[in-house]
Amino acid sequence: MYSKKGLKFHHTLAFRLTLWYAGIFSLSACIAFFFFYLLMTSKFRDQTDRDLYRQAGIFSTIMATDGVEAVKRFADLESQASGEKKIFYRLFYPTGISFSSSNMTYWQDIGVTRVNIEKVLHGNSQIYETLTIPGRAEQVRILYSNMGAGVILQLGQSLENVADFVEAFRKIVIATLAMLVLLSTGFGWFLARRAVSGVQAVTHTARSITAGSLQERVPVNTRGDEIDQLATTFNAMLDRIQHLVEGIREISDNVAHDLKSPLTRIRGAAEIALTTGKSMLEFEQMAASNIEECDRLLDMINTMLMISQTEAGVGELLKEDVDVMQIVKDACDLFKPMAIDKGIDLVCEEIEAASLKGDMSLLQRMVANLVDNAIKYTLAGGRVDVSVQIEGQYELALTVVDTGVGISTAELPHIFERFYRCDPSRSKTGSGLGLSLVKAIVQAHQGNITVKSEAGTGSTFKVLFPL
Repeated sequence: MYSKKGLKFHHTLAFRLTLWYAGIFSLSACIAFFFFYLLMTSKFRDQTDRDLYRQAGIFSTIMATDGVEAVKRFADLESQASGEKKIFYRLFYPTGISFSSSNMTYWQDIGVTRVNIEKVLHGNSQIYETLTIPGRAEQVRILYSNMGAGVILQLGQSLENVADFVEAFRKIVIATLAMLVLLSTGFGWFLARRAVSGVQAVTHTARSITAGSLQERVPVNTRGDEIDQLATTFNAMLDRIQHLVEGIREISDNVAHDLKSPLTRIRGAAEIALTTGKSMLEFEQMAASNIEECDRLLDMINTMLMISQTEAGVGELLKEDVDVMQIVKDACDLFKPMAIDKGIDLVCEEIEAASLKGDMSLLQRMVANLVDNAIKYTLAGGRVDVSVQIEGQYELALTVVDTGVGISTAELPHIFERFYRCDPSRSKTGSGLGLSLVKAIVQAHQGNITVKSEAGTGSTFKVLFPL
């Protein structure tokens, strides 16, 4: 059931749950039987007391009507009929001196308790006590009763039948408890195994993942209990881990690809300069080309670091009042010459100033990337509109609309992925990180970005920030 490196049997959760279940069930059964035993013995004692009380009442009636001699005759008959080992009687004076009794051979060890006589004489009409006879297993229940006319009755009844019944009951209880302990242990083990089966499924899946299988998932039942919630949460965590691992692999592949080309160009330029260079001008051109390539690499690496830090929340954003409209105007002024050179009409709509709490430098870079992309993918004679407006009472909307080449429906879900480039025939120079950085900045400010686009009709990027 468990691997060599797994838990020992007595350390397992199922074993501990079984012990708890069996222990609690057995203890509860013992307590229940104990109270039942007390109730049963109490009922037997009460029944015996009622029998003694009834016999004493008969003696008192005979005493009142026919005198002491009639009581003696009746008591002898009762003693012989019931058996001398089952019941006895004794009549004595208030001084404790006996003047009549049944055959006391079997009961010779039982004396007269002076304290009980005093209690009977001073108001207590009946006094009961239970005595244990030395050397015998059974007990005897004794009644002291004031018969009147200076006569005290001592009436005793053996509890041997009660003792036999209690002994038989005790044996049955011990056998029943033993069976219940075994049954509770078996049921406890079954229930514990069922309860932890989901945990074992999680453990099995975790071991499979450790072995390198990220596609494994924990089976989820439809019960909706805590184990199912654990399995669902664990599967969600696995989905997130798999997504991150695949993203890391994809980023590694893209980084390797994007680094390979400029590094190859740098090495090629250096090699050509070393082998064929004859003048200082050629070496200077080689150095300038290498610097340009290095700057491009540094920009790409810095952008990747910024995206990672922004998505991971490393470092707190500078929270300050930022005039978004002013940022948009500055961006339009910055890219106006580029738009004029391409024959594109860049329009910045004039509205009232709108501000929010955020990091100005990140927001400036976000707007710049959106405007730069719009101009880059818009052909001559096209138009780019940038606007900021308040939607409702709680959201600030930044919209960038262009009449460029647009994005196909198949490519639209991937444009915010790192290093993703659309159809190479329409792609411009760039690292494929601009929109990834935009999305990271938007999410860092608790915002949301959406895009609507069709190939050949242009694109609309809309960013919503909570005010």
